[in-house]
Amino acid sequence: MSGILETAPSAPSDLPPRPTEAELRAMGKAEARELSDALFERLSGLARESAAYSYVRGTVIELNMPLVRFIAARFRHRAEDMDDILQVGTIGLIKAVDGYDPQRGVEFVTYAIPTIMGEVKRYFRDTSWPVRVPRSMQELYLTVARGSDRLEQRLGRLPQPAEIADDLHLTVEQTTEGLVAGRVYRPSSLDALREQDTDESGSAMLDRLGDCDPGIELADFRTAVRPLLAELPEREQAVLKLRFWDGCTQSEIAARIGVSQMHVSRLLSATLTRLRERLEDRDAPGWAEEAEDCG
Repeated sequence: MSGILETAPSAPSDLPPRPTEAELRAMGKAEARELSDALFERLSGLARESAAYSYVRGTVIELNMPLVRFIAARFRHRAEDMDDILQVGTIGLIKAVDGYDPQRGVEFVTYAIPTIMGEVKRYFRDTSWPVRVPRSMQELYLTVARGSDRLEQRLGRLPQPAEIADDLHLTVEQTTEGLVAGRVYRPSSLDALREQDTDESGSAMLDRLGDCDPGIELADFRTAVRPLLAELPEREQAVLKLRFWDGCTQSEIAARIGVSQMHVSRLLSATLTRLRERLEDRDAPGWAEEAEDCG
């Protein structure tokens, strides 16, 4: 990134010196915008092959580098290196400077931000695949995605696969393959509604996934503690059976054995602590024999 600016020529004799880094940092947004407008006006009157044009162009790029840093900061949580994102954003800024036409009456910032953002997003789209897919499929997806973007701008709506295929001179099957590959690059959210669910009553995939069966988790517990139950006093055995085999609540257990719910809670806590200590001590005397007897 810095190499692009460091190679800029020195100021021609008829131009003021380029602002220093400290001056650029101290410059307010309004002042920077004013200076950019003046430089673009000067740029339009210079020959592209002249040293003055290269100097003014480089000054405009350097003056607007905060735009690149602002946009890059929005992607700071991505896995890609920030230096790479800044470099790609700088390329977008250079494209914006070269493509900007002050005569259209649009401010440079308004034109530059989507240009820089688009360059960064294309970089992610071209390089960031969560799973490995064949290079040919990646290229097909990129072709279809770019063609779809163009058609969406032209039509004002999402294009159909047949329309994309016709515009790109591909078969509908190739276009569909490219769109399917896009799901690998950008998987659908589990919270997203199904395409056929267009009203508020539609269900997301996450709502249709099954929950963990608590009985399965209890099965492991029951198998593990069975060899140890004989060591417990009769009342503790009864409490565990009612809680984990019969599914009773603490209040129901309290009513069954004639104690308070708080007492049941303390019994369960103490008993489970004891069982946990025994389960962690796999070398305890009699463990193997008890496990085999109950197996």
